[in-house]
Amino acid sequence: MVKDNTLGEFLRARREQVGPEELGLPPGGSRRVAGLRREEVALLAGVSTDYYVRLEQGRERNPSAQVVDALARGLALDEDASAHLHRLAQPAPGRRRRARRPERVSPNLLRLMDGWPDTPALVLGRCLDVLAHNTLGQALFAGHAHSGDLIRLVFLDPDAREFYPDWERVAVNTVGGLRAAAGIDPDDPQLIDTVGELSVKSADFRRLWARHDIRQKTHETKRFRHRLVGELELSYEALTVNSAPGQQLIVYQAEPGSPSEAALALLGSLAAS
Repeated sequence: MVKDNTLGEFLRARREQVGPEELGLPPGGSRRVAGLRREEVALLAGVSTDYYVRLEQGRERNPSAQVVDALARGLALDEDASAHLHRLAQPAPGRRRRARRPERVSPNLLRLMDGWPDTPALVLGRCLDVLAHNTLGQALFAGHAHSGDLIRLVFLDPDAREFYPDWERVAVNTVGGLRAAAGIDPDDPQLIDTVGELSVKSADFRRLWARHDIRQKTHETKRFRHRLVGELELSYEALTVNSAPGQQLIVYQAEPGSPSEAALALLGSLAAS
């Protein structure tokens, strides 16, 4: 993963995904590049074209917070992407890196999850690996080559597109979540290894990683096609674990009275037996 010009790479990737008509600009004649031109972003952000070009090329690395806000508006970034842009523009001071300890889940959190026999629950690490689950959470993702690692499940499992009927949306959001983690600690060795492996093994991952989308995992409705109980439509909430920065508690639920609730209950009985 190239880190020398992450700010410029992000600006260029986001610029190429915004059409001029989305921001009230005339479409103009034939365009040699996708999305906005550099001079259009500069105009929208109120900076000179030369200054913006230096930002993209990595020759200017310390824009002010006001300039970053203006660039975020000019590129129509949402809240998560804007926060990511600020982190890239004003990285934390370099610190001596210590060897990371293995991520461990609090015993209190494990007991809490085990007290939800009818609710699938997982604890994810900073690179979307499954650190812990309750019985129903394990049953929901069981039977895959990468059941314990959600990003590898999406991109490396041969049955991923069967398991996730809306695979493209799941893939976009999963890569966006990993991008968000990369903005917090781009030098994380586990993150670098994960991105490197997936970039080599998956063309789809390379395509989506190059977009620089940012998607904080918060809440969503997701469809599954489970090998034992069939179709499931579950909503989830992602909760940060304050006692372990980087960990997330993911809790799934079915709509009361829905076929998915019955299927989830069946999966729970199968898992319990």
